[in-house]
Amino acid sequence: MQEVLNAHANHGSVFRTGAANGGWGPIMSYRAHLALVATLITGTAWGQEVTATSTTIARTWRQDTPGMGQSTYTPATEYLGVDATRLGLDGLSMHLYGWGASDLADASAIGGKQAGNLTYGYLQYDFGRANAQVKAGRFTVNQGVGNEQVDGITARTDLRFGFLVSGFAGKPVIFKNLSNNHQDDNAYEHDFTYGGRLAWREAKVGELGVSYLQDGSQPAYDLGLPGTVVDYTRRELGLDVHLTPISRLDVAGRTVFDVNDRPQAAPGADNSHVAEHNYKVTGKLSDQVALTGTFVERNFFAYFAGTTLPSLFNQNEQGMFRASGASLTWAATSKLQVLGDLRRTDRGNQGDTTRIGADLRYALAERHIQAGGGYHQVNGFTVASVDTAVPTYSLSHREFRAWIMAERGAASASLDTILLHYDDANNPSLNHHATQSAVMGSVGYQARAEVKVSGDLSYEDTPLYQRQVAALLRVECRFGLAGKGGK
Repeated sequence: MQEVLNAHANHGSVFRTGAANGGWGPIMSYRAHLALVATLITGTAWGQEVTATSTTIARTWRQDTPGMGQSTYTPATEYLGVDATRLGLDGLSMHLYGWGASDLADASAIGGKQAGNLTYGYLQYDFGRANAQVKAGRFTVNQGVGNEQVDGITARTDLRFGFLVSGFAGKPVIFKNLSNNHQDDNAYEHDFTYGGRLAWREAKVGELGVSYLQDGSQPAYDLGLPGTVVDYTRRELGLDVHLTPISRLDVAGRTVFDVNDRPQAAPGADNSHVAEHNYKVTGKLSDQVALTGTFVERNFFAYFAGTTLPSLFNQNEQGMFRASGASLTWAATSKLQVLGDLRRTDRGNQGDTTRIGADLRYALAERHIQAGGGYHQVNGFTVASVDTAVPTYSLSHREFRAWIMAERGAASASLDTILLHYDDANNPSLNHHATQSAVMGSVGYQARAEVKVSGDLSYEDTPLYQRQVAALLRVECRFGLAGKGGK
């Protein structure tokens, strides 16, 4: 629930380290620190312009878990980024970003009290024409079906007649999972990755693209589990589209195919190589009203055919997932906006879920105040429990939410509340605690143009942790160096 509350606290968000940040790997390497320092030291000598950003976050909370006692957690996390331009050439630049974390009290995650990694670090050269660019180092790729973190090289350029092409190649960045299972086989399979995208763009029509990704070249089938055959290599082909045939209509989406050789699906499962359909259509009915429709379909047998994060996904999943939804946005006045939405989800043989509700948003631009609230009803499917005392239970619940944000000069503040009430208190995950709630307040102050300080205080009442109070302090700094004649 904490993550839900953070959506509107943009001046004091809680960053959680761990799997969401790529896993708890080794602390940022000594070489990475040397690179950061060397960039700053040589800044003026090369006549380059260097900008560094630093965000320090310290959190503390006490956790009271029934039957397990109390724990105190105080993790501190440092995010550091450096951007250096004009490295001898106008188009040459270097970009580094990484994070490190340390627990000052009890360990807040499995794997020890320290963690961190180099998120990206690469050299980039912009050619100055045809939108041509090349990067080398550790970077993140977003080219059609290729959404990867890679140690290697990538390039892109525009061609004649509206065509554009991009490609990448290198070694996938693999973060170890917490269980350490099959790490050798996983690294062996993800030895090399490459891919690319060819697209055609027309200003008054939109863009069409086709892309390909191959991750791994030598499957390993010996995973140490008798009778288990899992191939983590991937070969994916994607088609993507973004069309704007008229100014009031926007169509975007993609279809992904799993083209890897693989064993047959289990009896009754979908053996199709179509991994995903994901599309969104937005139509502006008038200057005040917009209607959006979405459709997602995933065949997990093909969709999870391979992944660089085996600790997060079930490679043997063979079910189907379908979701369709619609939302209507009405700007009732210049200050009031009304949003209604409906979403239906079909999780194969597990059941259907429908979520329907509405939100109100109110903004006083001249006073820099925004506020909102909403209500949603979730009609969930009934779960067949293995517990004879609770043979079935429902996941249906109601959601209430309210929030407000305000800015005045250099100061900012927000308050966010959420309440969930489950219809069936017999859900074993609720510990007979059908109502969950959380409140979070944030304050921030822009002390100088390059320094901002903010803090959060939250209170949660949940079935797992019951009463939990957490605090966060965040300091953001931005500074730079420039050579002669620089800014």
